[in-house]
Amino acid sequence: MKIIYQRPESLTPATNTYCPGCGHGIIQKLIAEVIDELELRTKTIAIAPVGCAVLSYNYFNFDVTEAAHGRAPAVATAIKRLLPNRIVFTYQGDGDLAAIGTAEIIHAAARGENISVFFVNNAVYGMTKGQMAPTTIPGQKTTTTINGRIPEIHGYPLRICELLSSLDGVVYLERTTTSDISGILSTKKAIKKAFLQQMENKGMSFVEILATCPTNWKKNPLESMKWVKEVMEKYYPVKVYKNPSGTEK
Repeated sequence: MKIIYQRPESLTPATNTYCPGCGHGIIQKLIAEVIDELELRTKTIAIAPVGCAVLSYNYFNFDVTEAAHGRAPAVATAIKRLLPNRIVFTYQGDGDLAAIGTAEIIHAAARGENISVFFVNNAVYGMTKGQMAPTTIPGQKTTTTINGRIPEIHGYPLRICELLSSLDGVVYLERTTTSDISGILSTKKAIKKAFLQQMENKGMSFVEILATCPTNWKKNPLESMKWVKEVMEKYYPVKVYKNPSGTEK
């Protein structure tokens, strides 16, 4: 019998416990596929912080260490400097990276740490029941913005790719999406590109991935993917912000 598809070796056989329609499962499968294709499984170390991302160590079949909330880039910095021949990446949500971890990601990027960062943006705090996140879009309703985010009251969202694009230490910076098959395939290419930059010792690579959170958005999975496409991608443009040569497009 011809094998059409099988679970990547870099994923454990554990049952996925993410909410139905959650983007994390898709993204982690893509990361595992790329690690297998690049034959990096035995030399990879991931850092998972607090939030839904912390469940990563249940699913990744390689070394994963936990970091305090927001501190994954700092932990990744230490591990990569101590073990420069390892492939080190952080897997972070927006409530983690763009809130309590803002200082860590900005300064790791400014230093040009040779790590890869995968930033899952679902515009809400997922694990703690759907509060407004730094990436919550104006007008978006959350448990702490029941009438929608009002910039005059709550401030404006942070566009992390745009913020990091001015820093010389970031060699590759791209925002992708999981709203459709084309976006998912582009996300996989971006993940691979990020790892390749690290393998070539070029500096920090950063991929922001727009993803769904049906439970906290109060939508079904199909509605959630449509919302990413029609709403999130307008506020957070999907594109390459900095390519490996340092020029933007």
